[in-house]
Order: sequence, then C-alpha cells, then structure tokens
Amino acid sequence: MSTTDVATRAEVGSVLHRAPAGAKLVGLAVASGALLLVRSPTGVLLAAVAVLAAYAAGRVGPRAAWSQLRPLRWVVPVIFVVQWLTLGPAQAAVLSARLVMLVALAALVMLTTRTSAVLAAIERGLAPLGRLGVDVGRVALVLSLAIRSIPVLAALATRVRDAGRARGRERDVRAFAVPLVVGALRQADALGDALRARGLDD
Repeated sequence: MSTTDVATRAEVGSVLHRAPAGAKLVGLAVASGALLLVRSPTGVLLAAVAVLAAYAAGRVGPRAAWSQLRPLRWVVPVIFVVQWLTLGPAQAAVLSARLVMLVALAALVMLTTRTSAVLAAIERGLAPLGRLGVDVGRVALVLSLAIRSIPVLAALATRVRDAGRARGRERDVRAFAVPLVVGALRQADALGDALRARGLDD
C-alpha cells in the first residue's frame, strides 16, 4: 500500500488525516529533535509508546506501518552490532530504536498526508525566501520529490535483496549494491525525463 493510497482514503477520518500538513511537518521536526535527546532505555520506551499512540490516532494499521519500516530490517542490525562493539549493548539499543522511531514518525506523516498538501505546506513555509529571489515553487518541488523518492528507493532495495536471495547471493555486497545503484540511476533518468517533458529542466 502506498503512502498516497493511505493518505487519500477519506473514510479513515482520523485526527491526523484532518490535521494541516504544515502542523504535521512542524510536529515531525519537533518530535525528531526531542527523540535525538533521548539517551536512556526508559526514555526510549516512553518514546516508543508515544509513537504507537500516534499511529493509533492516525488509524494506520500494522501492514501499512511495516511496509514503511520493512527496509530497515537490513540496516538496523548492522548499526546495532557496530554500536554494540563501540558503545555497548545499552547505547546500541537506544540508538537503533531512535532510528526506527524517527523513520516511523516520518512515515506516519506521509501515510496521513497527501503529497500535494505537503508540497503546498513547504511552499508556504519557504514563502519569505521568495522576497530574496529564491524560486520557492522549485525548491518545494525538489523537497517533495526527495520525500517521495524515499519509499521508491526502499522498495527498489527490497526487490534487489529478494532477487539476490532467490539466486543464493544474499550475502554478496556487490550483487546488492550494483543493481541498486543501476536501478536508482534509471529511476533518476525517468524522473528527469518527466520533468523535462513538463518544462522543468532548466
């Protein structure tokens, strides 16, 4: 299920779906900053409860949530092991949990917000820069495309990993990295073609 599919389901009618996109983006920034200050396992536990409560308020089910967090299953174990070796198990758990929750919060915003609303909110937030000659619409478009590219690249990484596993090469870094880079470049070319077709290539 894509972020657009979830965000455009009018029948959901949750508090988060009805909240303004700008308010959610500001809330995401504040919550992310607060998460970065969490240092203890107790703080992580309380933050996790808060994130789960936010998902409940947004009426986002486990399947939709897992579709956003699934790519982390390859990243978090590596980060956890590295942090364990350098900082110890407690801090490794804290840092890994914070990463998962940061991604979960960003995913929640995208799951409950139309992409067009995110773009409009970014444009309003950057409006003062327009007086300085900044092309606010173009900057907002770039930021919006960056946000939308995250789940696309995550899905690409999952497909590459699954293909490698089917060939018995799930532990081969080159077999994962090369197709991923090639696929990302193809995706970028396709996006560039689409932008050029709309006269946004300059």
